[in-house]
Amino acid sequence: MDGKTAAQTSNDILSGAELDRLCINTIRGLVMDAVQKADSGHPGMPMGAAPMAYVLWTRHLRYDPLKPRWPNRDRFILSAGHGCMLLYSLLHLTGYDMPFDELKQFRQWGSRTPGHPEYRPEEGIETTTGPLGQGLGNGVGMAIAEKYLAAHFNQPGHELVNYKVCAIVSDGDLMEGVGSEAASLAGHLGLSNLVYLYDDNHISIEGATTLAFTESRAKRFEAYGWFVQQIEDGNDLEAIDKALKAAEAETDRPSIIMVRTHIADGSPNKHDTAGAHGAPLGEEEVKLTKENLGIPLEPKFYIPDEVLAHFRNSIERGEKAETEWQERLNAYRQAFPELAAEWDRFVRGELPEGWTSRFPVFKPSDGPLATRQASGAVLSAISPVLPTLLGGSADLAPSTNTLIKKETDFEKGNYGGRNFHFGVREHAMGSALNGMAVSGLIPYGATFMIFSDYMRPTIRLAAMMGIRPIYVFTHDSIFLGEDGPTHQPIEQLASLRTIPNLSLIRPADANETAVAWRVAIERKDGPVALVLTRQKLPVIDREKYASAEGLAEGAYILADAKGQRPDVILIASGSEVSVTLDAYEKLTAEGVAARVVSMPSWDLFEKQTQDYRDKVLPPETAARLAIEAAYPFGWERYIGNKGAAIGMTRFGASAPYKVLAEKFGFTADNIVRRAHELMGR
Repeated sequence: MDGKTAAQTSNDILSGAELDRLCINTIRGLVMDAVQKADSGHPGMPMGAAPMAYVLWTRHLRYDPLKPRWPNRDRFILSAGHGCMLLYSLLHLTGYDMPFDELKQFRQWGSRTPGHPEYRPEEGIETTTGPLGQGLGNGVGMAIAEKYLAAHFNQPGHELVNYKVCAIVSDGDLMEGVGSEAASLAGHLGLSNLVYLYDDNHISIEGATTLAFTESRAKRFEAYGWFVQQIEDGNDLEAIDKALKAAEAETDRPSIIMVRTHIADGSPNKHDTAGAHGAPLGEEEVKLTKENLGIPLEPKFYIPDEVLAHFRNSIERGEKAETEWQERLNAYRQAFPELAAEWDRFVRGELPEGWTSRFPVFKPSDGPLATRQASGAVLSAISPVLPTLLGGSADLAPSTNTLIKKETDFEKGNYGGRNFHFGVREHAMGSALNGMAVSGLIPYGATFMIFSDYMRPTIRLAAMMGIRPIYVFTHDSIFLGEDGPTHQPIEQLASLRTIPNLSLIRPADANETAVAWRVAIERKDGPVALVLTRQKLPVIDREKYASAEGLAEGAYILADAKGQRPDVILIASGSEVSVTLDAYEKLTAEGVAARVVSMPSWDLFEKQTQDYRDKVLPPETAARLAIEAAYPFGWERYIGNKGAAIGMTRFGASAPYKVLAEKFGFTADNIVRRAHELMGR
C-alpha cells in the first residue's frame, strides 16, 4: 500500500512543529534502514540535510509529481549525490514514480535506487550526480537555459517560463575545481534563478574539513558575486524558510545559503564523525538513533500515515500550479501562435521542417578551407532556423570559429544572446552544457582538442545520461604546428573513442564537416564530438570521388579500383584523407588496385549492418593501412594482424605543419612506400 502497510496511525492531532519533526525524522529513519539493509551507502549527509530538504520540498519547490516533466517545474539537484537516499525518500514521499519497495532495494542490481542518482526526469531525477562539483555546474547550465528560454519565449503579459533551479551542495562540491569554475561563471552572469543550499557539516571522508579546507566560503562566494546567507542551526526550519524566501526575492545574483548542519544528526555516537559519511551506522547505532528520535524500532522503513498524507499534499499543489500554467499557455497560444508552435517543437524535441536546406555546399574552386572554418560557416548558416542551438567557447572563439554571426552575446542584461563566453573554464563549460542539454536546448562548446582532457568527466556523464551536447574540438593533431607538443593532441582520439555512447566524428573536408553537423544535431541519445583542423585542407572533388553523405555511415568508400578487388585498402580520417587520396592516385598510376576509405567515425561505422561493413572493408583483403596523426591504439580492429598504421607513438614537435608531415611520415610518398611493403612488392 505504497508504504502504508508499515504505518502506524497516531490518535493525536499533531501540531505543525511536531509534524515537521516527524516528517524529518521519518526521512532519517528511511535513510538509516536503506543503508543498513544494503550494508552500503552514505547515511550521514542525508540525516544532517533532511531539515533543509524538507523545507525546500514542502514549502518552496514547484513541481507536479504526476507530471514530472512539466516544462515550467522548478529543478532540484542533489549535487552531493552520495546522499541519494535523501532524494529517493523525498521522491517516494511526495508521490513521484518511486515505489516503496524500491527504497528497500537501495544499491541492488536492477533497482531504481542506485548508489548515486542517475538521470531519469520521468521519475524526478533531473541529472546524474556523484562526481562532486558536477551537479553544481549542471545547475548553472539549467539556470542559463531558463534565462534564455524566458528571454526568447516570454512576452509582455505572458510569462511562460519562470522556474528556478535549486540544489543541495556539499563541502566536496565547493572544493572541486569544477565547482569553483561554475560558481564564478554563475556570479558573472548574474543567474538570480539559482538557489543553492550548502550542507556545511564540517566533515569529509578523512575527518574534519579543516584538514584541507579552511578558507572563508562565504567570502569566496561574495567575491564571485553571489548573494550569501548563513544559518547557524541546520534544524531551524523557520530560519531556512526565511532564507529561501530572501533568495527567491533576489533578482540580481545567484544565491547560496550556508547551513551549519551535523552529519548523522540524531545519532548518539556517530554524529559529527567521519565514520558516518560512507558506511552504515550499524544495527546497534540505528537502534539507539531511532530511540533518540522517537522512531519505532519496528517495522523498518516506517512511514506514519500523517507523514505520508502531509508529503502527498504536493500532488494537489502541483496539479494546481501546472493547471494554472496550462491556462497561461492557452492564452499564449491565442496571442502568439507562431511562438507557441515553436514552443511545442521545443518541448517535443523536434527540429523545424526543412531545416537541412540551410546547409552550405563547398566546391574545390572555393579553395582550401580548414574544417574549423567550414564548421563556422555551417553554424552561421543553420542557426537562424534553429533558435535552441546556442553555445560558445572556452575563450577560444576566434580560433574555434564558434561565434554565430549576427547574434549577440549571452550576458547579464541580455539573456537572449546565443554566443557564450565561458572563459578559460573547460570543465565548467562541459558541466554547464550538460545542464543546458537536460533542459532541452542543443548546446555546443568549443576548445582545442588537447583541452578536452579538462572536461572529460562531463563528457563521460553526458554519454552516460544519453543527452546531446555538441563538442567542437579544433586544432586536432600535430598539424597545429608551431605551438608544439604541449598543444598537439596525440592520445586524445583513442581516449575519447573509449567512452561508450560518445559519437566522435573527424571530418576530412568542408563537406564532410557539414554532414557531421547535421548528424550531430539530429542525434538525440548522446553527445557528439566534432574534431576539426587548424590547417587548411583541400575541398575534395565530389564529382570525381564519392559523396560526403557517406560520413553518416561512419566510413565509406571514397575512391576505388575500377572494377577490381583492391590489393590494398587505405583507411584514413580527418586531414589525413586528402594526403591519402594523393597516395591513391600514385598507386593507381602504378597499376595498383587501391581503395581509399574515409573513416571519420568508428562508432557510427560500428552501428551499420555487417553487410555494409564488409562491403567497405572486405574481410578477405589482407593489405590494409591506416593513416591517422594520432596514437594508433585501436586501429587493429580495422587493419587486422597483417595490416599497419601510420600514426604517432611519441609526442609531437614545434615546427610548421608541413615540416611535421614530412618528419613524421604523413606524406603521399611514405603512404605509397608502406603500402608496397604490406603488399610484399
